[in-house]
Amino acid sequence: MDDDELYECPMPETFRDKFGMTLFLAWLFYLGFVSRVIFGPLMPEIQKDLALNNAEAGALFFMLSLGYILAPVCSGLLSSRINHLGTLKLSSWLVGIGLLFCLFVDDFWSMGFLLMLTGFAGSLHVPSAIATITAEIQRSDWGKGLSVHQCAPPLSFVSAPLIAALLSQWLTWRQIIGCWAIIALVSALLYSFLGKGGEFPGRIINPATLKKIVALPSFWLMAVLFSLAMAGNAGIFAMLPLFLVTERGFELAMANTLIGLSQFSGIAAIFFAGIIVDKVGQKQVMGISLVCTGILTLAIGVAEGWLLIIVLFLQPATLTIFFPAAFGALSRITHPSMRSVTSAMGPPLAFLIGGGMIPAVIGRLAESSSFATGIMFAGTAMFLGPLLVFFVRLGVFDGEDGC
Repeated sequence: MDDDELYECPMPETFRDKFGMTLFLAWLFYLGFVSRVIFGPLMPEIQKDLALNNAEAGALFFMLSLGYILAPVCSGLLSSRINHLGTLKLSSWLVGIGLLFCLFVDDFWSMGFLLMLTGFAGSLHVPSAIATITAEIQRSDWGKGLSVHQCAPPLSFVSAPLIAALLSQWLTWRQIIGCWAIIALVSALLYSFLGKGGEFPGRIINPATLKKIVALPSFWLMAVLFSLAMAGNAGIFAMLPLFLVTERGFELAMANTLIGLSQFSGIAAIFFAGIIVDKVGQKQVMGISLVCTGILTLAIGVAEGWLLIIVLFLQPATLTIFFPAAFGALSRITHPSMRSVTSAMGPPLAFLIGGGMIPAVIGRLAESSSFATGIMFAGTAMFLGPLLVFFVRLGVFDGEDGC
């Protein structure tokens, strides 16, 4: 018997039938995503409290991304034994626990370790969630299902700086993190009792499975494309408060408020992203999104005053539509039974580069030149997008549903 036949997959249903399941997954994704990106708005205070320089502040985001690299092997190992549902539950618990311990850190290395744990917990969620959505929802509704799930990043980029700006008037950064830890733990408890979907096993990333994935040129192309996109949101977002405060003269509360409000354009765009992807096509949307985002990211580095504010509001909208298209494309580059593996390996590798290395590079360039130089470097790299998209092969397994 073929190994693929050992996996009992759910019967795909319509997006409407699986809306509740998808919404709960999006909520967990949101909690985990805020748990990572909120450290950006809080970094000026963390930097003072822990006596960090700009390079060390950027390095903390690199350590956060290292946790993403540790999770893929564990993700397959866990989901193959406790199913995707069990892995999603474990991820939600680890997010809350990791945040709680941040209350006690007092140096760079202990903070870095806890950020690695937070990154690890968040990375466990993504492959199981993507595998669950693409297995439980019929292919014609993937754009809608993935768009609901992908509401989490833009909503996180909106709310994290606003939460920081509001609560920092009364609470320390440690207390803010502690409050979010409690919310995450309560949500984990509820999901442990109410969570549905994903009651099928994932694939262990063994040498044979790994060989199949790394032999696909499209996998590496998608990893680079994800890296470029993550540089534009997670990478830039992490260092944006420091940039606005130190080089554009904003007060921290005003900077975080502006960053949070600017991300509403991403929320607006995500509601149209699913329709656009289903109508226009995944490759076309990815290429257009990266070109437009590259132009606007370059503009962030040079703009000032009202022009800077306008650019900050436009950039999230153009980038947000990339992710539903990209996750759908990632699910189409290999056999359906391998989706959880590609989802486990691709985004974490991309986050290491876009969400980890890019902030570290920006921080290093800020020490030697300026934050603006680092931001413009990230924007320039995004122009590679359309060229890489052209060579991605999709649709080889069209007509094959399953998990």
